[in-house]
Amino acid sequence: MLQMIPRLTPDHVGTLLDRLREATPLVQCLTNAVVTNFTANVLLALGAAPAMTDIPTEADPFARMASGVLINVGTPHKEQRTGMVEAARAAGEAGTPWVLDPVAVGVLPVRTALASVLLRHAPTAIRANASEVMALAGAGQGGRGVDAVDTAESALDAASALARQHGAVVAISGATDLITDGTDTIRLSNGHPYLTQVTGGGCALGAVTAAFLALD
Repeated sequence: MLQMIPRLTPDHVGTLLDRLREATPLVQCLTNAVVTNFTANVLLALGAAPAMTDIPTEADPFARMASGVLINVGTPHKEQRTGMVEAARAAGEAGTPWVLDPVAVGVLPVRTALASVLLRHAPTAIRANASEVMALAGAGQGGRGVDAVDTAESALDAASALARQHGAVVAISGATDLITDGTDTIRLSNGHPYLTQVTGGGCALGAVTAAFLALD
C-alpha cells in the first residue's frame, strides 16, 4: 500500500510538480473516445508525455515501458477492453503504477463486469466519483450515467474498504475531494464549479494521477 502524506503543503506540491517536469513521465492512456485529445493536452501542459496506446498486443508491452498507466472505461469497445486487461496485467507484473477510472460503473453491465476484472490486477489508485466508488465496492447501484447521485462523504466507508481490500489509494471527486488509503483521509476543497461544465475534467485527472504516481 502506498504511504499517504498526512498533510499536504503548497511547497510540497510545488516540489512534486518540479520533479514531474524534470522527469517527463510517459503516461499510457487507455481512455474513452470523448476525451482522448483533451487528456493528451492536459498531460502535455502538466509536463508529462501522453501515449494513447490501447489496442491488443501493443497495450501489454507499452504498459511495461511506461512510467504510469491510466485505464478509463468510459467507452469500452471490445478491442479496447482486451487491451485494458492486457495493460493492467502487464503493469502489475512490471511494477508500473496504474490508475483505474471506473466511469459509469454500476449502471451499465459491460463496464461493470470489466471493472471487476481490472480490480484483480491491483490498481495503484482508483479515481472516481462517489456513486462509482460505491458501486465498485458493492455498496451502491451507481449514478445517473456518468454523474454522481451520492456525496463524497457518503462514499468514504466504501472507498476505505476498497483501498484496504486492493491495496490502492482511492480518490473521490466531489465539491470536496476525498483521498484515502483505507486508514488516512485527505480532503481537498480547491475545485471550481466550472469543472462540471467541461467534458473530460475528471478523466484528465485520472491521467494526471498516473503521471504523479510515476514519481515514486
